Amino acid sequence: MDPSQVAMLKAMIPKVPVMGKTALSHTFGFSEQSKYWDLRSALVIGVLRSFMVDSPPQSIGKLQKFSLRDPGIKGRIWISKVTMPRPEEDDIRQALFKAIEVLKEPGEAAGGYKEPELMPVEAEWTGYRAGATEKSAELKIPEEQKYTEMMKEATSPTTVLYFHGGAYFLMDPSSHRPTCKKLAKLTKGRVFSIRYRLAPQHPFPSALLDALVSYFTLLYPPPGSLHEAVKPEHIVFAGDSAGGNLCLVLLQTLLEFRRQGLKIRWNGEEREVPLPAGAALCSPWADVTHSSPSCENNAAFDYLPPPSASAAIPKDTIWPIEPARSTLYADDALLLHPLVSPIAAKSWEGSCPLYIETGRELLTDEDKYLAAKAAEQNVPVVFEEYEAMPHCFAMLLNELPGGRLFFESWAGFISDVTHGKSVETSGKKILAKSLKEEKLDVVGLREVSDEVVVERMRERVQMMSEKAAEKSKL
Repeated sequence: MDPSQVAMLKAMIPKVPVMGKTALSHTFGFSEQSKYWDLRSALVIGVLRSFMVDSPPQSIGKLQKFSLRDPGIKGRIWISKVTMPRPEEDDIRQALFKAIEVLKEPGEAAGGYKEPELMPVEAEWTGYRAGATEKSAELKIPEEQKYTEMMKEATSPTTVLYFHGGAYFLMDPSSHRPTCKKLAKLTKGRVFSIRYRLAPQHPFPSALLDALVSYFTLLYPPPGSLHEAVKPEHIVFAGDSAGGNLCLVLLQTLLEFRRQGLKIRWNGEEREVPLPAGAALCSPWADVTHSSPSCENNAAFDYLPPPSASAAIPKDTIWPIEPARSTLYADDALLLHPLVSPIAAKSWEGSCPLYIETGRELLTDEDKYLAAKAAEQNVPVVFEEYEAMPHCFAMLLNELPGGRLFFESWAGFISDVTHGKSVETSGKKILAKSLKEEKLDVVGLREVSDEVVVERMRERVQMMSEKAAEKSKL
């Protein structure tokens, strides 16, 4: 037994009572969830919730370090690691800072964030390695050769620009290799998974700047790149949770560049700012303030801790910081900014088609609101709600029939938009056990006005700011 298996066993032993209680409650139908989940799902979600909600809180640095452990590369997957150089000019960075200011509400103070520098960005090209077995080791060949071999198996022009989830402070492309491999297999294309800078060491807008560099590198590769220029109509932004947020704010940034009629000077040439073929989002985190009612109301069906369950986080060298702020990702004054919380964006007009998936989770309300607002503004939106499913359920419950259905739908949207197929707005709810579908009116998903949403966010930010100020005095 290797050290990682020993560590997992030690972590699971204290959870045996939780597993026993969950199994008993599920088997005899005592829990509300037993009507929707199978026993395996109940156990997985119950144990995960116990780790995230009931266990003693860990420091941010310890959690981050644990989440960044590379599990290694084996099986039916191609991974080619690359580092994108920073561009020669500062245009893209300055254009981002200008967009941040333009998208602020009138009267809001300028700045409010530390301007990040342009940095090299690491990424992983991911493809499906059909000729391998589940136990096949990574080939000991140069990264360039791995890329060449991967491209021999990619029969579609589809290129997925992938941003991993993890609340902007956890995880890495290495943690999301199974997801990226599955998307590459189903789309018959390739996935470009980005190692963007993480908070709290690198708060907003560091990750967004890295995302911009990644997109422009796909479009306009500098000399020495493994890939040739990728047409925008062959690119889809995809991500889960915070990665879904990053897809949305990257898209909103591009829309603002286009509203301004900008061209970006990139490695010696003036470049157009095209939109991708689409954005495909799994449980996107659209409201960083967690102000929606579902953040509390759906807690029984999710493993994420609701805002009311937040515990005091042990101090370490990276958190908390001075001056105090409420969230790891952005200063309080920017939490309602549309490039931080895209639910606050006023306009999605002219956007590429969107695919939005959600469950019965903390983020359900914000995902529904986002889908409805985009659809109201004539953006083609494909919306899918999976009954009684937790956050990013298909990545955890990959053997669940509903999980397989989601991946097929997610990849199907990506393939459709990158092959020029037209997308019309549609919505459906997939029932948990039968997988029967109920039609949803996407525009009708909105239950409150823009004003109510913004006011809830303001109230939530005020409350969080007061708590952060109190903690800083201790």
